[in-house]
Amino acid sequence: MIPHELANNLEFLEETPKFIKSLTENLTGEELRLKPSQEEFSLLEHVCHLRDIEQEGYRVRINKLLNEAEPFLPDIDGDKLATERNYNSQSFTEALSGFACARTDNIQTIRNAPLDALKRTGLFGDLGIITLERLVMMMYEHDSDHRQELSDLAVN
Repeated sequence: MIPHELANNLEFLEETPKFIKSLTENLTGEELRLKPSQEEFSLLEHVCHLRDIEQEGYRVRINKLLNEAEPFLPDIDGDKLATERNYNSQSFTEALSGFACARTDNIQTIRNAPLDALKRTGLFGDLGIITLERLVMMMYEHDSDHRQELSDLAVN
């Protein structure tokens, strides 16, 4: 059985795509692309960022932690990806769908892992040694930050 705090974190993570959909469903394409400043993400850029981090960051890290002994877990430069991939020109619907699918897969992978897998460790960039359980907490913290930023953008 998954520990209570971890189960709650997984539920929160599972709800993030629905939270975003609810928050943005009545916004126009122009509103989704509006950047509060040159340095800050638009709503669309946030969702593209979440999608790419989920697919290319968390999915890779989860699989490495589950399948390799003491793996190196690469970090991803989200700002660099946003620029290189021109996030604000992408489809919001496709980005949100891609994020939701990747998130569902990652949550299912974690839930299906044996309980002792939560203690498996890897070296995550400058952060040092982390466990799969800590990675889930990092995902939770990352989502919390983005949910707040998305909420702030959606009401302005």
